[in-house]
Amino acid sequence: MKGALAFFLIFLLAPICEAQSVFPVINRLDPTDTGFKQFMSDVQANRRRLAGARINLREAAENLTIYQYTVRQGEDILFLAARCNIPYSTLASLNRINNTTALSAGTVILLPSCPGIFIPQTIESDLEKILASARQFSEDAVELRIRERGTFRFIPGADFSPTERAFFLHSGFRFPLRTFRLTSPFGMREDPITGHLSMHRGIDLAAPEGTEVFAAADGVVTAIGEDPVYGIYIIITHSNRWTSLYGHLQRVETVLRSQVKSGTLIGRVGSTGQSTGPHLHFELRQDGRPFDPGGNLRH
Repeated sequence: MKGALAFFLIFLLAPICEAQSVFPVINRLDPTDTGFKQFMSDVQANRRRLAGARINLREAAENLTIYQYTVRQGEDILFLAARCNIPYSTLASLNRINNTTALSAGTVILLPSCPGIFIPQTIESDLEKILASARQFSEDAVELRIRERGTFRFIPGADFSPTERAFFLHSGFRFPLRTFRLTSPFGMREDPITGHLSMHRGIDLAAPEGTEVFAAADGVVTAIGEDPVYGIYIIITHSNRWTSLYGHLQRVETVLRSQVKSGTLIGRVGSTGQSTGPHLHFELRQDGRPFDPGGNLRH
């Protein structure tokens, strides 16, 4: 132990690691606070470990330290991340916070000393669905049980993808499907049709044919058409120069130039255009520039 306030996860030979029963408390985010001073020491040590050669998962997990802090007036998750030198993705995933406005004064949150992503066993939000789906085959996960928070898969050193980051930072959008499975994220990939490496300008959400597709935010339907690649598609124009595109639809359930609200039914999942099976191709663009949709959506 590094001191009376140090809190370490006890790792057993069993596949699920158990946490101790008490979280040491940080009263102030100030070096004069004993708990905060110890926490920052733990963070620096773990960052050195992660900056080294290939991550030793057991070592990273054994040195994970979790503290407890009560949020004060004016503090949000971005402030806490900067003050604690821990990515906001780590704080958000452990505390199951889905956007930057979710914290209020008096909220008790957990501060983990090791950067990484925590994926809960029981998925509740769209962000958690994306986290779990994108990392379902990760070999870098350690399973652990945290008191009063449940069981998580912890991936040391992991961070939000562009999709997840956009989802978290921009809470004005929601996912266009109620249930889905992420089959292709935003970014470079091997095209499933041509086999060539190309930029995928949206995300693919697999769902049964005929599944309802909803508007991701308030806006105006500015285009409805059919394209050799996108198949039957809809484009909605939103505020702040954002547009959203919904491709490979089976059919359209809205009309051109109609005003739609977030969550309005606009179409049905299909497999039109260049598609290997029923799914929704979803894009977000600002000023015409593709932006990772996963990070701009809310449940």
